[in-house]
Amino acid sequence: MTSKGPEEEHPSVTLFRQYLRIRTVQPKPDYGAAVAFLEERARQLGLSCQKVEVAPGYVVTVLTWPGTNPTLSSILLNSHTDVVPVFKECWSHDPFEAFKDSEGLANPTDAFTVFYSERSPWWVRVTSTGKPGHGSRFIEDTAAEKLHKVVSSILAFREKEWQRLQSNPHLKEGAVTSVNLTKLEGGVAYNVVPATMSASFDFRVAPDVDLKAFEEQLQSWCQAAGEGVTFEFGQKWMQPQVTPTDDSNPWWAAFSRACKDMNLTLEPEILPAATDSRYLRAVGVPALGFSPMNRTPVLLHDHDERLHEAVFLRGVDIYTRLLPALASVPALPSES
Repeated sequence: MTSKGPEEEHPSVTLFRQYLRIRTVQPKPDYGAAVAFLEERARQLGLSCQKVEVAPGYVVTVLTWPGTNPTLSSILLNSHTDVVPVFKECWSHDPFEAFKDSEGLANPTDAFTVFYSERSPWWVRVTSTGKPGHGSRFIEDTAAEKLHKVVSSILAFREKEWQRLQSNPHLKEGAVTSVNLTKLEGGVAYNVVPATMSASFDFRVAPDVDLKAFEEQLQSWCQAAGEGVTFEFGQKWMQPQVTPTDDSNPWWAAFSRACKDMNLTLEPEILPAATDSRYLRAVGVPALGFSPMNRTPVLLHDHDERLHEAVFLRGVDIYTRLLPALASVPALPSES
């Protein structure tokens, strides 16, 4: 953010700086301090406050306005937000039953990215077993040989998906399946051929992929490598959902109309990563991932992650327009 003298700084920027000073980074995030900060801010504004656990490790704070339109029920604040505005997620009607506007990503252009779906995280550990022995011998059927075959198959698939993305200008990263080799394990000494080796992969599976068929593909890669090659999941999301981005979804209609009234250009995409929105879409909540940060490089979890002050303040203004628009959507029959 651009520095100013203390007497010139916008109150929202001061508040944001205070929030960012709370250590919510891994491996020892102080979520308690973040929640306490939000609760104190709620007290100062005369708002009631309720903590809700959405998923493991995900704690949110609901701030409710007293004496307002009953459909304008609350703002949901994520207690482990990174560099997006504190007023980051909003609910209309009853939380967990209507609509969620969740975290998104920056956009380096003048446009604003909005995510209507996301890829399914599959964390896969492939384990290969084979003949051990002394490192000076040509031992056959080793764990390393068989693991190499699986790694080669998976990386060949990775290259195929990368080429598909590069060759089609209409595709975005979230529309293809990515995979990265993230961990290699095995061995006890330079001169000992290990009996077991493993490789871990981070797959992000596109929402249009047949997940059952994809798992069968993983199985076939392991079988083709030889006996004693297996895989297990560290994480396996099996419920990909897509939030409609047309007028059949009243929340999208209200969201996109409010953005149009503000002359915002939207770029709907599939989020390449994963957020807690997937849990909500899985139970029927039409979540959208949106953080009003245009003209900003995508520095998610990168060094020197930053947000320009003008972009931040404009984001706050955008939310003050979006919240009433979303809160004005009539209650659906299922919410009565």
